[in-house]
Amino acid sequence: MATLEVPLFPLGIVLFPGTPQLLHIFEPRYRQMLADCLEADAPFGLSFVTSAEDQDPAPEPGAVGCLAMVRESRLLPDGRSNILTVGGDRYVLQSYVDTELPYRMALVETFDDEDLNTPQLDELAAQARAQFAKFVAGMQTLSDRPQESVPLESSAQAVSFQIAAALDLEGEVKQELLMLRSTQERLLRLLRVFRPLNEELGQRVAVHRRARGNGKGGQHRDVLTGE
Repeated sequence: MATLEVPLFPLGIVLFPGTPQLLHIFEPRYRQMLADCLEADAPFGLSFVTSAEDQDPAPEPGAVGCLAMVRESRLLPDGRSNILTVGGDRYVLQSYVDTELPYRMALVETFDDEDLNTPQLDELAAQARAQFAKFVAGMQTLSDRPQESVPLESSAQAVSFQIAAALDLEGEVKQELLMLRSTQERLLRLLRVFRPLNEELGQRVAVHRRARGNGKGGQHRDVLTGE
Protein backbone atom coordinates (compact mmCIF):
# COMPACT_ATOMS: atom_id res chain seq x y z
CA MET A 1 0.00 0.00 0.00
CA ALA A 2 1.08 3.56 -0.65
CA THR A 3 -0.35 6.99 0.08
CA LEU A 4 -0.30 9.29 -2.94
CA GLU A 5 -1.42 12.79 -3.82
CA VAL A 6 -3.11 12.69 -7.21
CA PRO A 7 -5.46 14.75 -9.40
CA LEU A 8 -8.97 13.35 -9.27
CA PHE A 9 -11.11 12.87 -12.37
CA PRO A 10 -14.70 11.86 -11.48
CA LEU A 11 -16.43 10.11 -14.36
CA GLY A 12 -19.33 7.78 -15.01
CA ILE A 13 -17.13 4.83 -15.98
CA VAL A 14 -15.14 2.26 -14.02
CA LEU A 15 -11.48 1.67 -14.83
CA PHE A 16 -9.88 -1.66 -13.89
CA PRO A 17 -6.18 -2.34 -13.29
CA GLY A 18 -4.27 -3.36 -16.40
CA THR A 19 -7.11 -2.53 -18.80
CA PRO A 20 -7.13 0.20 -21.48
CA GLN A 21 -9.64 3.04 -21.55
CA LEU A 22 -10.06 5.76 -24.16
CA LEU A 23 -11.07 9.15 -22.75
CA HIS A 24 -12.08 12.45 -24.28
CA ILE A 25 -10.87 15.47 -22.30
CA PHE A 26 -12.78 18.66 -23.01
CA GLU A 27 -13.43 20.67 -19.83
CA PRO A 28 -10.78 23.41 -19.34
CA ARG A 29 -9.90 22.28 -15.80
CA TYR A 30 -9.28 18.71 -16.96
CA ARG A 31 -7.31 19.93 -19.95
CA GLN A 32 -5.04 21.57 -17.38
CA MET A 33 -5.00 18.37 -15.33
CA LEU A 34 -3.93 16.37 -18.38
CA ALA A 35 -1.21 18.86 -19.25
CA ASP A 36 0.14 18.71 -15.70
CA CYS A 37 0.07 14.91 -15.65
CA LEU A 38 1.87 14.69 -18.98
CA GLU A 39 4.52 17.17 -17.87
CA ALA A 40 5.15 15.25 -14.65
CA ASP A 41 4.66 11.80 -16.23
CA ALA A 42 2.22 11.12 -13.40
CA PRO A 43 -1.15 9.34 -13.20
CA PHE A 44 -4.50 10.77 -12.21
CA GLY A 45 -7.21 9.06 -10.21
CA LEU A 46 -10.35 8.00 -12.05
CA SER A 47 -13.28 7.73 -9.64
CA PHE A 48 -16.68 6.39 -10.66
CA VAL A 49 -19.59 8.74 -9.97
CA THR A 50 -23.27 8.87 -10.84
CA SER A 51 -24.63 12.36 -11.19
CA ALA A 52 -27.34 14.35 -12.85
CA GLU A 53 -26.47 16.59 -15.76
CA ASP A 54 -24.87 19.96 -14.89
CA GLN A 55 -23.72 18.74 -11.47
CA ASP A 56 -20.13 18.73 -10.24
CA PRO A 57 -19.74 15.32 -8.61
CA ALA A 58 -17.17 14.82 -5.88
CA PRO A 59 -16.56 11.28 -4.61
CA GLU A 60 -16.83 10.92 -0.84
CA PRO A 61 -13.85 9.89 1.28
CA GLY A 62 -13.77 6.10 1.34
CA ALA A 63 -14.71 5.83 -2.34
CA VAL A 64 -12.68 3.38 -4.42
CA GLY A 65 -11.12 4.36 -7.73
CA CYS A 66 -8.26 3.37 -10.03
CA LEU A 67 -5.13 5.21 -11.05
CA ALA A 68 -5.03 6.03 -14.76
CA MET A 69 -1.70 6.14 -16.59
CA VAL A 70 -1.71 8.12 -19.84
CA ARG A 71 -0.19 6.01 -22.60
CA GLU A 72 -1.10 8.15 -25.61
CA SER A 73 -2.46 11.67 -25.98
CA ARG A 74 -3.70 13.42 -29.10
CA LEU A 75 -4.26 17.15 -28.80
CA LEU A 76 -7.05 18.43 -31.05
CA PRO A 77 -6.99 21.90 -32.70
CA ASP A 78 -9.61 23.31 -30.31
CA GLY A 79 -7.72 22.28 -27.18
CA ARG A 80 -9.60 19.09 -26.46
CA SER A 81 -7.68 15.80 -26.27
CA ASN A 82 -8.27 12.14 -26.96
CA ILE A 83 -6.18 9.98 -24.67
CA LEU A 84 -5.49 6.31 -24.09
CA THR A 85 -5.11 5.36 -20.45
CA VAL A 86 -4.31 2.08 -18.72
CA GLY A 87 -5.50 1.24 -15.23
CA GLY A 88 -2.92 1.08 -12.45
CA ASP A 89 -3.40 0.41 -8.75
CA ARG A 90 -6.78 0.76 -7.08
CA TYR A 91 -7.13 3.25 -4.27
CA VAL A 92 -9.33 4.43 -1.45
CA LEU A 93 -9.94 8.18 -1.34
CA GLN A 94 -8.68 9.47 2.00
CA SER A 95 -9.22 13.23 1.82
CA TYR A 96 -9.09 16.24 -0.46
CA VAL A 97 -6.11 18.61 -0.59
CA ASP A 98 -6.59 22.38 -0.69
CA THR A 99 -4.84 23.86 -3.71
CA GLU A 100 -5.18 26.74 -6.16
CA LEU A 101 -5.56 24.33 -9.05
CA PRO A 102 -8.80 24.28 -11.07
CA TYR A 103 -9.20 20.53 -10.55
CA ARG A 104 -9.39 18.52 -7.33
CA MET A 105 -6.33 16.99 -5.68
CA ALA A 106 -6.75 14.13 -3.24
CA LEU A 107 -4.81 11.89 -0.91
CA VAL A 108 -5.43 8.27 -1.82
CA GLU A 109 -4.22 4.97 -0.41
CA THR A 110 -3.62 2.12 -2.83
CA PHE A 111 -4.58 -1.49 -2.12
CA ASP A 112 -4.53 -4.93 -3.70
CA ASP A 113 -6.47 -8.18 -3.40
CA GLU A 114 -5.85 -10.14 -0.22
CA ASP A 115 -6.15 -13.71 -1.55
CA LEU A 116 -3.68 -13.85 -4.43
CA ASN A 117 -2.16 -17.11 -3.15
CA THR A 118 -5.45 -18.99 -2.84
CA PRO A 119 -5.02 -22.45 -4.49
CA GLN A 120 -8.38 -22.54 -6.31
CA LEU A 121 -7.84 -19.27 -8.20
CA ASP A 122 -6.31 -20.95 -11.26
CA GLU A 123 -9.29 -23.29 -11.61
CA LEU A 124 -11.79 -20.44 -11.25
CA ALA A 125 -9.84 -18.38 -13.77
CA ALA A 126 -9.92 -21.31 -16.22
CA GLN A 127 -13.70 -21.53 -15.85
CA ALA A 128 -14.02 -17.77 -16.39
CA ARG A 129 -11.81 -17.96 -19.49
CA ALA A 130 -13.99 -20.72 -20.93
CA GLN A 131 -17.22 -18.81 -20.27
CA PHE A 132 -15.74 -15.64 -21.72
CA ALA A 133 -14.62 -17.51 -24.84
CA LYS A 134 -18.18 -18.80 -25.32
CA PHE A 135 -19.53 -15.29 -24.89
CA VAL A 136 -17.09 -13.77 -27.40
CA ALA A 137 -17.77 -16.53 -29.93
CA GLY A 138 -21.53 -16.03 -29.58
CA MET A 139 -21.29 -12.29 -30.06
CA GLN A 140 -19.11 -12.75 -33.13
CA THR A 141 -21.64 -15.18 -34.57
CA LEU A 142 -24.49 -12.73 -34.05
CA SER A 143 -22.54 -10.01 -35.86
CA ASP A 144 -21.39 -12.43 -38.60
CA ARG A 145 -17.76 -11.78 -37.83
CA PRO A 146 -14.95 -14.35 -38.19
CA GLN A 147 -14.34 -16.39 -35.06
CA GLU A 148 -11.34 -14.88 -33.28
CA SER A 149 -10.29 -15.45 -29.70
CA VAL A 150 -9.67 -12.54 -27.34
CA PRO A 151 -6.37 -13.06 -25.50
CA LEU A 152 -6.47 -12.92 -21.72
CA GLU A 153 -3.65 -12.48 -19.22
CA SER A 154 -2.16 -15.46 -17.41
CA SER A 155 -2.82 -14.48 -13.80
CA ALA A 156 -6.22 -15.10 -12.21
CA GLN A 157 -6.45 -11.55 -10.90
CA ALA A 158 -5.68 -10.01 -14.29
CA VAL A 159 -8.29 -12.28 -15.92
CA SER A 160 -10.90 -11.10 -13.43
CA PHE A 161 -10.16 -7.46 -14.23
CA GLN A 162 -10.08 -7.98 -18.00
CA ILE A 163 -13.40 -9.79 -18.10
CA ALA A 164 -15.05 -7.29 -15.75
CA ALA A 165 -13.90 -4.46 -18.02
CA ALA A 166 -15.00 -6.22 -21.22
CA LEU A 167 -18.56 -7.09 -20.20
CA ASP A 168 -21.34 -4.56 -20.73
CA LEU A 169 -22.44 -4.29 -17.10
CA GLU A 170 -24.03 -1.43 -15.20
CA GLY A 171 -21.53 1.02 -13.76
CA GLU A 172 -22.63 0.23 -10.22
CA VAL A 173 -22.01 -3.48 -10.81
CA LYS A 174 -18.54 -2.81 -12.20
CA GLN A 175 -17.79 -0.57 -9.23
CA GLU A 176 -18.70 -3.39 -6.85
CA LEU A 177 -16.28 -5.67 -8.70
CA LEU A 178 -13.56 -3.02 -8.50
CA MET A 179 -14.05 -2.61 -4.76
CA LEU A 180 -13.67 -6.30 -3.95
CA ARG A 181 -10.40 -7.27 -2.29
CA SER A 182 -10.81 -10.90 -3.27
CA THR A 183 -9.91 -12.29 -6.69
CA GLN A 184 -11.85 -15.44 -5.82
CA GLU A 185 -15.05 -13.54 -5.08
CA ARG A 186 -14.66 -11.43 -8.23
CA LEU A 187 -14.31 -14.55 -10.38
CA LEU A 188 -17.25 -16.23 -8.67
CA ARG A 189 -19.45 -13.20 -9.31
CA LEU A 190 -18.41 -13.13 -12.96
CA LEU A 191 -19.22 -16.82 -13.32
CA ARG A 192 -22.67 -16.14 -11.88
CA VAL A 193 -23.11 -13.37 -14.46
CA PHE A 194 -22.09 -15.69 -17.30
CA ARG A 195 -24.64 -18.42 -16.57
CA PRO A 196 -27.79 -16.52 -17.64
CA LEU A 197 -25.82 -14.38 -20.09
CA ASN A 198 -24.49 -17.29 -22.13
CA GLU A 199 -27.76 -19.20 -21.88
CA GLU A 200 -29.68 -16.27 -23.39
CA LEU A 201 -26.91 -15.68 -25.94
CA GLY A 202 -27.04 -19.33 -27.01
CA GLN A 203 -30.74 -18.99 -27.75
CA ARG A 204 -30.11 -15.88 -29.82
CA VAL A 205 -27.34 -17.64 -31.76
CA ALA A 206 -29.66 -20.55 -32.56
CA VAL A 207 -32.36 -18.18 -33.85
CA HIS A 208 -29.77 -16.26 -35.86
CA ARG A 209 -28.50 -19.40 -37.55
CA ARG A 210 -32.00 -20.61 -38.37
CA ALA A 211 -32.79 -17.21 -39.88
CA ARG A 212 -29.64 -17.29 -42.02
CA GLY A 213 -30.59 -20.78 -43.18
CA ASN A 214 -34.14 -19.69 -44.06
CA GLY A 215 -35.46 -21.85 -41.26
CA LYS A 216 -33.93 -25.03 -42.71
CA GLY A 217 -31.32 -25.43 -40.01
CA GLY A 218 -27.93 -26.75 -41.05
CA GLN A 219 -24.83 -28.55 -39.98
CA HIS A 220 -23.41 -25.67 -37.94
CA ARG A 221 -21.80 -26.43 -34.61
CA ASP A 222 -23.15 -24.24 -31.85
CA VAL A 223 -20.30 -22.19 -30.39
CA LEU A 224 -22.01 -22.01 -26.98
CA THR A 225 -23.27 -25.56 -26.54
CA GLY A 226 -20.85 -27.46 -28.74
CA GLU A 227 -23.75 -29.24 -30.42
